Amino acid sequence: MSTATRVLVTGGTGTTGRRVTARLVAAGHAVRVASRHPGPAVDDGTAAGPDPAAAHGTTAGLAPAAGLETARFDWNDPATHAPALDGVRRVYLVAPVGAPDPAAPMLPFLDRARGAGVERVVLLGSSAIAETDEGLGEVYRGIRERFPQWAVLRPSWFMQNFTGDHVHAQSIRERGEIVTATGDGRVAFIDADDIAEVAARALTDERPHNAAPLITGPEALSYADAAATLTRVTGRTVRHRAVSREAMRDRLTATGLPEPFADLLAGMDEAIAGGAEDRTSDVVERVTGRAPRTFAAHVAAHLARAGHAAHPTQAADPTYTAHPTHAAPTTPERL
Repeated sequence: MSTATRVLVTGGTGTTGRRVTARLVAAGHAVRVASRHPGPAVDDGTAAGPDPAAAHGTTAGLAPAAGLETARFDWNDPATHAPALDGVRRVYLVAPVGAPDPAAPMLPFLDRARGAGVERVVLLGSSAIAETDEGLGEVYRGIRERFPQWAVLRPSWFMQNFTGDHVHAQSIRERGEIVTATGDGRVAFIDADDIAEVAARALTDERPHNAAPLITGPEALSYADAAATLTRVTGRTVRHRAVSREAMRDRLTATGLPEPFADLLAGMDEAIAGGAEDRTSDVVERVTGRAPRTFAAHVAAHLARAGHAAHPTQAADPTYTAHPTHAAPTTPERL
């Protein structure tokens, strides 16, 4: 891919969008970051992981970067779509958060993108959603049918849910507990940095991926396992409290999520309890040439960025392995 080929990154200030942008800019590619509240062109320095102090939903207040520009973009305002697509040939696509029917705004956008000359689309999907499903599954099909070059990334649940701004992270900080309806079900949690690395390759590799890969971390863990890892690495006791699907839905609704979306997420917890996410894949290693990050390594790195040392017992943890692109912050947040 020529560095002159401009890439539009929707969800550009979100968990994966910021990281994809950082990688593309560091490699010299021209990037347009789409946001509802754009500021100056920026490089937010998230290539090595999330910045707890970084603003979400806005590009303002961050350092300028060559080859990077911003555009106002709102899924609910189609008038912002054409300007965002102008001169773009590749798109990183993130669905509108909380939309009951993401296909409604996304499919017309894909038609507009094709008409504007976009050649390749890489979608952030979900391991919990299949192409045969309604909603985002329709978008999977729409991309494959409209574009000769495409990829639908289907990552598992984010490790950042435990260390960022997610309801789980807030509950860990405030009450030392993780509340889910997952029972003893296991998930191969994935670091958003690993997702972003795969996405950047899917956007820029000369040969299009034309695939819908399942992207997971290296190990499937129950939420009780995750709580035990957090306890071991941080030195602070964290426990998992299992609740019913209905209780989880009500908990999520109380945070401000629309009830249909909260019910969808609670249903995904129920699916995890039934074993739907108890699987791993080798996609990160095949695409990037290195193994995906372990959950213990993610937590330890998060503590280091926050200026805290991992608990001394972590030094002897055999699951902790150095991650070559995440040793420290450098300058070149799905579910």
